[in-house]
Amino acid sequence: MTRLSFFGAAGEVTGSCTLVETGGTRFLVDCGMFQGGSEARAKNLRALDFDGDVRDLDFVLLTHAHIDHSGLLPRLAVLGYRGPIYATPASIDLLAVLLPDSAHIQEKEAEWQLRHQHRSGRRADRGPQAPLYTVTAAQAVLRQLRPVSYGETLRPAEGIEVRFHDAGHILGSAWLEIVAHGREGRRTLVFSGDLGMRDRLVLRDPEKPVPEADALLIESTYGDRLHRPMQETEDEIVTAFERMRTSRGNMVIPAFAVGRTQEILCLLGDLIRRGRIAPLQVYVNSPMANQATRITLAHPELLDEQTHALMAWMEAHPGMMKVEFVADAERSKALNTIREGAVIISASGMCEAGRIKYHLRENLPRSECSVLIAGFQASGTLGRRLVEGARTVTIFGQPVAVRARIYTVGGLSAHADQGALLNWLGGFRRPPGKVFLVHGEAGTMSTFALAIKERLGWHDLHLPQRGEHFEI
Repeated sequence: MTRLSFFGAAGEVTGSCTLVETGGTRFLVDCGMFQGGSEARAKNLRALDFDGDVRDLDFVLLTHAHIDHSGLLPRLAVLGYRGPIYATPASIDLLAVLLPDSAHIQEKEAEWQLRHQHRSGRRADRGPQAPLYTVTAAQAVLRQLRPVSYGETLRPAEGIEVRFHDAGHILGSAWLEIVAHGREGRRTLVFSGDLGMRDRLVLRDPEKPVPEADALLIESTYGDRLHRPMQETEDEIVTAFERMRTSRGNMVIPAFAVGRTQEILCLLGDLIRRGRIAPLQVYVNSPMANQATRITLAHPELLDEQTHALMAWMEAHPGMMKVEFVADAERSKALNTIREGAVIISASGMCEAGRIKYHLRENLPRSECSVLIAGFQASGTLGRRLVEGARTVTIFGQPVAVRARIYTVGGLSAHADQGALLNWLGGFRRPPGKVFLVHGEAGTMSTFALAIKERLGWHDLHLPQRGEHFEI
């Protein structure tokens, strides 16, 4: 008997964590942090309170490095887990950046709360919220990571075989094929992780699934919609850059450091190569994005043929798109003295933190400047207010007039849309024994489940909730 227990990304998008118990072996697939909403901290505090001691886990499998799939690994170790954590080499490289950064943010938030209590004169009866883990803990858990290449057969425990397959979502992302051999025979489990779109720059396309499985966990983040066609997205970007050229201003692009920044760099280079936009001077002003880009370039084997060809062209034509990766704070400040012709890519992607806020403060009041928003903006964020047409926003506690032109482009999501998900599912030769829809909001999963039934004729579909258990 194999038992699946869902402890995250069940009926919601974040906190991916599934406990698998089979033949006396217990292991986790992903150990992600809950993000967004007032209940996130409480969820993270109790996320690993499953039956048994975390020290009894045999191993952990990680689909990719995004914090909503990996962000509680340091907390797992703090609670006593000392075993191996298996991930692809590129994911391990990214985790060395992302996990300490996650801890750093938590530590700074606790420091801010303490200062705020002192300034306000309130009694600190309970004190600031302690971080879920420290930078020291995040760095320590990196020593438990073990690399597994795509296609390699891993045998982490007796009777268990695991293979990582390219998911095309971010660098190093994988969907997992897990085979458990026991007294009741062979059981094949497939965990999709997060799947990417096909025919996109930078990464290779997701690998097709295995022919059959006894259980499938499929992500459904965008299972209720289709992304805007890439051609329309390119046309929008071309329009924005033509306006920048004629108005003689700057272009500011908020972008997530991992994945989105690298995709935008390649997309701009490709548009220049095809003559759709004029040569550019680009500044990448995000320490994490700089590190993520270096890691991407260190894994050329994971990039698609189109990106290799583009990189060769850019190397042969260095004057067509000059890229400066800004490191120190003084150089970052100096960018705000540039009055025209600068393309500034900076984090965070939702404009809530980081160096992007300084560039917005300087460029939003200038009507000749433009802001290109190329990613989802959550409710309540500065990016969302810009998308919704705010005439004035608050940055660093001060009102800032919005006179710059705001462009919102779709089509650059790293997640597969409904069509891409259905096409990937169509690669199974026969319907999996049980299908579990995860990593999606309740309404989205219901819509996606209906689409699976109508297009593929699959009917044994489940929408698990956090804390539910299933036997296969």
